[in-house]
Amino acid sequence: MKNNFPRLIIAATQSGSGKTTITAGLLCALKNRGLNVQPFKVGPDYIDTGWHSLACSKPSHNLDSVLVGTDNLPKIFTDAARDADISVIEGVMGLYDGSRNGGGSTAEIAKLLNAPVILVVDAKSMGASAAAIALGFREFDKSVNLAGVILNRLGSDSHAKLIVDALDKLGIKVFGTIRRNDEFKLPERHLGLVPTTENFSVDVLQKICAAVENQVDVDALIDVAKNSKPLEKTCPLSLTTCPLTKIAVARDAAFNFYYDASLSVLEQFGAQIVFFSPLDDETLPADIDGLIIGGGFPEMFASQLEANKKIRTEIFHAANNGLPIFAECGGFMYLMNRLVDFDGHGFEMCGVIDGTATMTRKLQRVGYVEAELSADCALGQRGEKFFAHEFHYSTAEVAENLFDCKRLRTGENFTAGVSVKNVAASYLHLHFAGCPNVAKNFVETCLKRRQ
Repeated sequence: MKNNFPRLIIAATQSGSGKTTITAGLLCALKNRGLNVQPFKVGPDYIDTGWHSLACSKPSHNLDSVLVGTDNLPKIFTDAARDADISVIEGVMGLYDGSRNGGGSTAEIAKLLNAPVILVVDAKSMGASAAAIALGFREFDKSVNLAGVILNRLGSDSHAKLIVDALDKLGIKVFGTIRRNDEFKLPERHLGLVPTTENFSVDVLQKICAAVENQVDVDALIDVAKNSKPLEKTCPLSLTTCPLTKIAVARDAAFNFYYDASLSVLEQFGAQIVFFSPLDDETLPADIDGLIIGGGFPEMFASQLEANKKIRTEIFHAANNGLPIFAECGGFMYLMNRLVDFDGHGFEMCGVIDGTATMTRKLQRVGYVEAELSADCALGQRGEKFFAHEFHYSTAEVAENLFDCKRLRTGENFTAGVSVKNVAASYLHLHFAGCPNVAKNFVETCLKRRQ
């Protein structure tokens, strides 16, 4: 059965063009019209999705064809969008930017989902050249449905008219002309935007929404979305009605980098997910069979994490007693002996892994990798492979040998991760929808613990 799934993609010529700001404003505007709007984010980004959710009060889902595969991605989209009046998908970087051969790019997702694309063009310090850029993006790959553009950071009405007239001659529709306004800038830090778990900038979002309402033809965008080509409607994910095992997941301001669709795969295999806070809770949830500590910003909360000695001690003893633990990036750092922040101050962490995580001013690693387990562990047996993503500003003074990795963009080979007893931890971020066997293995490891 096919369904129209009204949808559109907000893309950009490059990072920093304002697509997150405009997407958030559009989501607000659509919600204010009484529409059930479903947000999505192309790529592995965890932070932009938080701003989407703040804007429209709905969880935002990632669409990453590298991590989950091109076959799985449409299902993830239709599962989340099945009840929505309209879906808005924010792109990643520039429209055609991705891994090798364009994998994971916004353009690839646009073609996988037959979704119309609205291109955000940062027109600051440009005149008719902005029209030439839009023309180049339209002609570069004609199989991408470029429906039109939104011009951003314009200086005046005359500035807008100059570019709009040039675009009219090329037959490129303009859906919005947004003026420069420093009040629209969302707060940033070393991994990108500051998560909404720390900074609930409702006032900023309201101003952005008002600008979108006044300077963007929202009704025309709704019409574009409604005219999207039909997609095959998939069956919803079947979850185990009676959970077989109980897994605690750390989620608070320090640890909040999770894909909802990824956690759902754990539930599909029989896991009951319960959340807790390493910042605020003094004990782990009762009767758990496993523990997951995802990525986030432990470096920004290091003193508070250190101060909560009770739960650090409990995690240490749980690991020593064989509790299956899976940790990614920030969680990996939290399990070490110490964390050294940007100012060189050291803080005691859980001590499960003998080593120190040290923050650096320079980005250490970013990009997709193909990983292979080099030893049996809580995630599976030696030789199992999957794709993952790295993005971190820290170094780990530990002996890493859990994964044999190859960087997709460069082909560089390296080792990553640590396995201690039933603990598997590394800088790698996984999406279980792309490696369901790994999720199944971890749930089965937890089930064995319960039995």
